[in-house]
Amino acid sequence: MKGMAHFAVGAAVASCFPEAVRAAAAGHPLYFLAGGIAGLLPDTLDVCIARLLCRHDIEVQPDPKRFAAQPAAEAVALAIDRAGAAGRPVRIKLNTVRLGADRWRRYTVRFDPAAGRVAVREGPEVDGGGRPYAGTGPGRGRNGDAATERPFRIEYEALTAIDARDGPVFEMAPGADGRVAVRFNPWRRRWSHSLVLAAAAGLAAGLLWNPLAGLIAGLAWAAHALVDQLGYLGGNLWFPFTRRRTPGRGRWHSGDAAANLGWVWFCGLLVFWNLARFDPAGPVALNPLRLLVAGFVAPLVAVRLAARARDGADGAA
Repeated sequence: MKGMAHFAVGAAVASCFPEAVRAAAAGHPLYFLAGGIAGLLPDTLDVCIARLLCRHDIEVQPDPKRFAAQPAAEAVALAIDRAGAAGRPVRIKLNTVRLGADRWRRYTVRFDPAAGRVAVREGPEVDGGGRPYAGTGPGRGRNGDAATERPFRIEYEALTAIDARDGPVFEMAPGADGRVAVRFNPWRRRWSHSLVLAAAAGLAAGLLWNPLAGLIAGLAWAAHALVDQLGYLGGNLWFPFTRRRTPGRGRWHSGDAAANLGWVWFCGLLVFWNLARFDPAGPVALNPLRLLVAGFVAPLVAVRLAARARDGADGAA
């Protein structure tokens, strides 16, 4: 999930404690801030530390003036074959193609384990948010295709789009079954999304501030890890006792607008309900079912219908 959704989850955790609500009503929202900040920290550690420490063996830097798909496909296939031959993980970084201040060339990498092939296709020009620029089309059709000598399997998704900002790293790791496992961004959620680390963070916050702040911080950190486990990438909930990520439940992608909006909306409703329950002047009567339907189900359905209508319009165009 995106940062705003994780901040909202952390704030919602804080709202479940009457002492935090009473402190906020008195003008001291620090418990809510503790929950929100702790909810952001796992991804912050990934981006600021884990990503920078991740090393790679092969790097692909496409030419922005003339995108070449075939060398990129061959480099990915080479990484798979080299990992299988050497019996150790090989990492390859696929850099983005920057064309201007806020202009990028999208390209995609598709893994086909059944056919033992890797395909790279040029895509349209996009902005920093991944939105295609009008008139750039789906790309000029420059495609690349390469066969692998070693069998492989994928642990994330078959198709990955590379466009704005920083490109992904793939780790090709030999498995006991004789196939090479293709892992997406091996630095993501390897240790930062651990429930053990959440407990340690809660303990540290408790010692630095007070026990309630520590409890809220630890639960907010853990809530972040558990929410992300519902996505595709998964995470490593029991680091340092385990070293590998476990696959997610595949309910949504981290950038899914409807999923992020749904979580923010739901957390807002939870905060609103808890504020009413723990009002220092006395509980405010609310109808939970009406609050859920009017404030969560109805807007989420509207967002889904709007997204479907937009997709249909794009397809017709």
